[in-house]
Order: sequence, then structure tokens, then C-alpha cells
Amino acid sequence: MKLFDVYPLNSITITKAKGSYVWDNEGQQYLDMYGGHAVISIGHTHPHYVQRITDQLNKIGFYSNSIKIPLQEELAKKLGKISGKEDYHLFLCNSGAEANENALKLASFYNGRKKIIAFKKSFHGRTSLAVAATDNPTIVAPVNETDNVIFLPFNDEAALQECFAKNENEISSVIIEGIQGVGGINEASVSFLQLIRKLCTENVAVFIADSVQCGYGRSGKFFSHDYAGVNADIYTMAKGMGNGFPVAGIIIAPKIQAKHFMLGTTFGGNHLACAAALAVLEVIENEKLMENAQQIGNYLQTELKKIPQLKNVRGKGLMIGFDVPEELKDLRKNLLFNHHIFTGEAKPNVIRLLPSLSLRKKDADQFLEAVNEEVEALALKGIEKINN
Repeated sequence: MKLFDVYPLNSITITKAKGSYVWDNEGQQYLDMYGGHAVISIGHTHPHYVQRITDQLNKIGFYSNSIKIPLQEELAKKLGKISGKEDYHLFLCNSGAEANENALKLASFYNGRKKIIAFKKSFHGRTSLAVAATDNPTIVAPVNETDNVIFLPFNDEAALQECFAKNENEISSVIIEGIQGVGGINEASVSFLQLIRKLCTENVAVFIADSVQCGYGRSGKFFSHDYAGVNADIYTMAKGMGNGFPVAGIIIAPKIQAKHFMLGTTFGGNHLACAAALAVLEVIENEKLMENAQQIGNYLQTELKKIPQLKNVRGKGLMIGFDVPEELKDLRKNLLFNHHIFTGEAKPNVIRLLPSLSLRKKDADQFLEAVNEEVEALALKGIEKINN
């Protein structure tokens, strides 16, 4: 049997990882400025994380949600405290797509409506409703197609107001990433998020804050939506929640009431997942990683903006993007193979940085030195071309 070939792969095999670094099977060290799609939040193989999971596995790894699991209650309490959403309720699942799927379904249960507002360049997952609300027709199968999703321009307040007016009493929910990840590190404006809150309140619609990639402290606040100073009705989480262990969840405002069997999961909230998620929150709190993300992120953005060849440096905390011109189209590849630095991309010309929230200044400087070296090499090639 062969693997189903759906991923374009670099010919690199990673066998070891620690902090912000990984090593391949030949012993080559790489700086990880991508964190496996924003998953590595507290650094690879953090000792507290490893110990938490090991200790739990030696007790019990899994049993079903048919019994009480005190670790779930411990996680809910810790998450409420660190996120500042202590009056919300937690439902645990396994992935970002599953979190968004449940959030959209729960919103429809709440108000009995079907219409969803999503936005251009959005990415919410690959499952049924989540992919229907994702602005990428190439990954939407015919069976996923629905007329219930309305795509609006991102940050277009007039279009949002018009849509609510046109679909009075029909909008079930508005789902929005505080900072679009796959879409290219596009930040929702404060006024736009505030308008979503206002219109959802006035129209009994549910405000869903997709925080799968931009949440869990990555922006310098626990949820990037918090910069707008308003609360969403449901926040979805995954990626950095388990630092590599599959765990996800939604937190739900108290006005939305639970009923038995309205949501469900087999593996969600299992003992090992809770241990991993608790370890992440403990490290974020004890090592002040949100503050570090903000500080190192601000430093990276300041220094990247000094490089004139890089365009539109943007983002919050350690969720950063910048555009590269055509002459720098190989920058990401060169960073990987010439300097052994992993970064991410968003088509057609955006480099994404999503490193561990524990990234140090020396790690940031290593990355900046490599970028400057590549830009200088390009300039020299240009001079040589002119002279020839």
C-alpha cells in the first residue's frame, strides 16, 4: 500500500526537536519559524509537557465521555482563567475543522436559522460545513456545496450591514478569523469586529470567532479578537492548544444552553488530550509566553520593515506575514535549503511566520540575518546583470 498523495513534500525527514529547533535524520539542525502550521505553541518537546503526558499515560490514556473525567473540569477552569472567559462553557473535540463544524451547528441549534456569513480568503477547515464556509472552491466537493453560506469582502462594513438588512431574521452566524492565516495574514479591523458584535446582537445571530490559528496567545492576547474589546458568542480553538497532541475545543457564551446529545465526540477531551492541553496552558502562564510573543513579534516586524524589498509586513505577535516581489519568489525555498529555516507561505507571494511563542531574540536574529543575506545576494545578482 502507498500513501494517498495529497501533500507536496520537501525531501526532509525530521527525527528530533527541541524548543524552536528540529533536526533531520542526517543530523542537520533547522530553525522552525513555522511551528507545523502554528501548532507548536510552547516549543518542541518542552520538558513539562513531556512529563505531563508521560505521567498521565502511566495512569490512563483514554476512556469515553460516558464517565466523569476531572481533567476536563480542570482544563475548563484553567482555560477560563487564562483566556479571561470564565463564565463560558467548554466543549472538547479533536481538530480545528471539528471545532468550527460544531460551532456552526450549535449556532443553528440556538436560533433555528441556516444562513452563515463568511469572508473572502477565509479558511475554516475541510469538513462539511467548515469547508463550505471556506473561500477555496478547489477543496469544496459537490456534496459540500450549499446556498446557506454568504461570502462577503473582508473588512467591508457596508457590505456586512447590507447583508444583514437583506437577509433579515435569516442569519444564523457570522464566522471570522481575527487574523486570516491561510488567506495571507490579513487582520480583521477593530471596527469591523465591533460591527459584527453589534449586528449579531441586534439580529439574534451568533458571532463565531475562529481562533484556530490566531488564538491561544499567538497574537499577544489569548484571542486575537480580544484586540477589538468585544466578546464573541463562540470561540473555536485547536492548533497550539495541544502543542502537537490532537486536541481542540469551543468555548460557548452562557446564553447558549446545552442539551444532552446535541453535540458529541468519541476521542474529544480524553485523558491524554486534557493533560497535553493543561501542560500548554501551564507553560504559557508560568513562562509568560503571551508577553514574549508580543515582544519578539514586535521586534521581528520592526526589523523586517527595515528591509525595503519586503512589502506590507503585517500581523500581531508571532503571527506575521509579508509580501515578496517576483525577484524574491525563491526566498522561502532559499531560507529552507541555504539557511535551514522553515517558514510558511500563502499563495501567491506571502511568507508566513508562525513560530513557537517561546521564540527567543537570538532565534529571531538568526532568521533576520538569513533574510538580509538572501536580499543582499539578490541585489548583487542584479548589479552583475547590469554590468554584463
